[in-house]
Amino acid sequence: MNHDDFKFEPIRGLPEELPSDEQILWQGSPNALRLARDAWALNWVIGYFALLTIWRVGVSSADVPFTTALLHGVPFVLAGVVVALLIYAIAAIQARSTVYTLTNKRVCMRIGAALTMTLNLPYVCIANAQAAARADGTGTIMLELTGETRLSYLMTWPHVRPWHMRRTQPALRAIPEAAKVATIFAEAAETRVSQPQVTRTQEFDLDADGIAAE
Repeated sequence: MNHDDFKFEPIRGLPEELPSDEQILWQGSPNALRLARDAWALNWVIGYFALLTIWRVGVSSADVPFTTALLHGVPFVLAGVVVALLIYAIAAIQARSTVYTLTNKRVCMRIGAALTMTLNLPYVCIANAQAAARADGTGTIMLELTGETRLSYLMTWPHVRPWHMRRTQPALRAIPEAAKVATIFAEAAETRVSQPQVTRTQEFDLDADGIAAE
């Protein structure tokens, strides 16, 4: 039975319908395995249990035959497998509940498995962006916000740039085809920021000669 936890959304990944002048340019979610490696240090955890196994076998081999010493390492292998599977399961749940959206006006991030929230980041609030792509095509796009925009590191983790806590940088993490998405983002942001922003401050009436009069 396929149950959609986000059936209430009018558009996938967005809390409301888009205005008529706004279009979705790209949508995607993190790659679960890459998210487990990058955000949950899966490779380090596997390496840790591998070292524990080698250490236990080495210590036991001094007192018992090597074949018996190998059996002493089995509990550490099993523990490592269980922990690795738990980490992957957590990452998979996070990836499933996450939707990153790029429109011609903003970056939208629906994040959170237990407590879901949506971040709307207009391009005019993004001061800079950096992209890091890996050989397999997955990567992360990190967004540096302007001084007026602040986010909680803990509330948005793991969808942030690691260890940047004082000035939290939201990030589109572990996304497939990161280089392509970075190009879409750069073009959309440049177009949006270069558009003139008109603010209405006071009304004027034109007289017969075409001169503005209060």
